[in-house]
Amino acid sequence: MGEDWRNHLSDEGDGTMRIKAHGNMKVDARLVTDQQHLLNHADDRGPEQLVNAAALPGIVGEAWAMADWHFGYGLPIGGVIATDTEAGELGGAISPGGVGFDINCGVRMLALDATESDIPNLKKLAGRLAGRIPAGASGKGGLEINSQQLDDLIQRGAHAAVDFGFGFDEDLAHIESNGLLHTEEPAISTRARERGLRALGTLGSGNHFLELQTVGKTVDAETAEKWGLYEGQLVAMIHSGSRGLGHQVCSDHVRALESRYTSSNGMWVEESWGYSLPDRQLAAAPFHSKEGQSYFDAMNAAANFAFANRSALAHRLREVLRLELGTDGEARVLYDVAHNIAKVEHHHIDGVECKVCVHRKGATRAFGGDHSDITGGYAQSGQPVLVPGDMGTGSWLLAGPKQGTNKAFGSSCHGAGRALSRTKAKKTIDGKALKLELEAKGIRIHASTPNVLAEEAPDAYKDVDEVIALTNRADLARPVVRLNPLAVIKG
Repeated sequence: MGEDWRNHLSDEGDGTMRIKAHGNMKVDARLVTDQQHLLNHADDRGPEQLVNAAALPGIVGEAWAMADWHFGYGLPIGGVIATDTEAGELGGAISPGGVGFDINCGVRMLALDATESDIPNLKKLAGRLAGRIPAGASGKGGLEINSQQLDDLIQRGAHAAVDFGFGFDEDLAHIESNGLLHTEEPAISTRARERGLRALGTLGSGNHFLELQTVGKTVDAETAEKWGLYEGQLVAMIHSGSRGLGHQVCSDHVRALESRYTSSNGMWVEESWGYSLPDRQLAAAPFHSKEGQSYFDAMNAAANFAFANRSALAHRLREVLRLELGTDGEARVLYDVAHNIAKVEHHHIDGVECKVCVHRKGATRAFGGDHSDITGGYAQSGQPVLVPGDMGTGSWLLAGPKQGTNKAFGSSCHGAGRALSRTKAKKTIDGKALKLELEAKGIRIHASTPNVLAEEAPDAYKDVDEVIALTNRADLARPVVRLNPLAVIKG
């Protein structure tokens, strides 16, 4: 255990606090927080993990924790770090633990041309959604695909899904990276492929969900109007990722990399690369090494599967809407963002343009409208940023800057962030009582077990409105509208 990071903490006065580089740190760390927020979550080990990540070879700028940070594997959820891909002979580090196990866990938001009054029977609609959209850990109920189709999905992402009839061409411009990341010959194990073959069009478990919502409080009316949103409008959020395929890809590469490191004088060392890390869970390879490129290629393939999975889920949602409303409500994709991903981007660091590998783990991109990657008519508003809250309160739709890039490598929070571990939540929260309480408020809930409800209860999460306020104060993304839950389908 190194020196206490709190001894190096200072308030920047801009909605962030800085941990000055010390010990093995190569750069400073920044937390999106104020004193009270930090005090409320003082028992979280996330900041210690951020300090460890600041020791990664080739790291540049600052190591960031978004306002929804909490303890994870290696890098905290809500962590954002960037490494120089051109540092040294083989480039700076790429770390699977800095991306996460659920590769391209993300959110797709669809906007309907309808309001709650257009739903004939909310209870029936919610029940049919729960019946038609598989949730849970098993992957049971996935769409039938063969091995050749799986190859196409991991190579072409949402584009392949559209070709298979799971989505529309017009959806693609509204997906991060247009729903497609480049791959060469991804090292996807047989086990990962087996898990992917049965998982397309499934939500998964844990914090994954499909939620019908209504547009509530509008903060930025001009942007809301540009995006075709109005008060009381029905929208839907789909939160899911690459399912067992992505988890297996991460597990395979984490296992292979961690096996290369040995313990020495309180550090984890890989001698051939000259790497010395304070935490084995951050096991990394140089970006341009064989191992680094193998992981990056496989990660992109898993991310493509996740884009396709959310396309298939949106397709299933549209089918149910047509059955229950007589129309799919012209459900259009407002945007689709990735959470757990590493991407090669160009950023200005200390006044110099740098090609970096940005790891966003439980964080989302929040690019400015003038960025070359932003398509779909968002040039005047900035990129939509989708931030689910919890099933009992609400979610938020934010926007990146209209121009330029924020100081956190164009990144923002991705949700409310856990305040209680799943174990503690199950011990302290009654899932059955919570379901009754939420339904008394008019929120329909469908979950596979009461334990899932306890784990995902509002009290298990930080206050999403506080997280949004901190994100806005830090000038990372601006609030557009708040979304109110109507019906929730969970694993």
